[in-house]
Amino acid sequence: MKYLGAHVSAAGGADQAVQRAVEIGATAFALFTKNQRQWQGKPLTDEAIAAFKQACRVHGFAPAQILPHDSYLINLGHPEAEGLDKSRAAFIDEMQRCEQLGLTLLNFHPGSHLNKISEADCLSRIAESINLALDATQGVTAVIENTAGQGTNLGWRFEHLASIIEQVDDKRRVGVCIDTCHAFAAGYDLRSAEATRATLDELGSVVGFEYLRGMHLNDAKSDFASRVDRHHSLGQGNIGLAAFTTIMQDARIDGIPMILETIEPEIWADELNWLRAQAPEAAPGR
Repeated sequence: MKYLGAHVSAAGGADQAVQRAVEIGATAFALFTKNQRQWQGKPLTDEAIAAFKQACRVHGFAPAQILPHDSYLINLGHPEAEGLDKSRAAFIDEMQRCEQLGLTLLNFHPGSHLNKISEADCLSRIAESINLALDATQGVTAVIENTAGQGTNLGWRFEHLASIIEQVDDKRRVGVCIDTCHAFAAGYDLRSAEATRATLDELGSVVGFEYLRGMHLNDAKSDFASRVDRHHSLGQGNIGLAAFTTIMQDARIDGIPMILETIEPEIWADELNWLRAQAPEAAPGR
């Protein structure tokens, strides 16, 4: 089973994100549990928590189908003590918000060295940050998203993800989310079925599919290996549709939230229907 959805707005409360996912025919969704551009969010009320859990029950969304994302401000590999401490405190708060909502995944961008420490030191700081957050929480898996590699962001190579995982103590509570636009911009070719299978094979050999906890399905306005993060609608960018057909037909990718972050919310329902039609079980005669 492939769970398909989009990153929907939680304006008006997390329970409203559930309703917006239902409206586009999603079987998965992503959301921010607080304002993604602020360090601190309003505490979740008992009423808001109950409303979210009830909406998920009514519409059949289990925790494995929901991929919340943390604040964009957090840098778990920050080279300076003040920024690192602030980021770690904010990340633990995000993990705790997931705990409160009954969620089991938290997607995040790993971090940036800001040209002040080495890549290796930054990756170690990210892993240490994850260890601290896992020690402070229960039941939530830290899901590292690959990046496009803009600026000093790490996580754009599969080896970066593997290095972080290697240094995380509790391997049961760490995983990865692969964003197709980011991978393409970072230099992983997805422009044909053959290239996509090769990239997925590399992911399997370097990181391991046992750590795959989610995917972001996005085409790319940016050029191949440009290290520029610019999303596009499926089939309208430089990746093309073959990659997404190949992903939908890959048996190694199953049971995870697969999330659109494409740029036209008004066609999300159409994009989800197209993705479903690519699945092997949707083929004529099956």
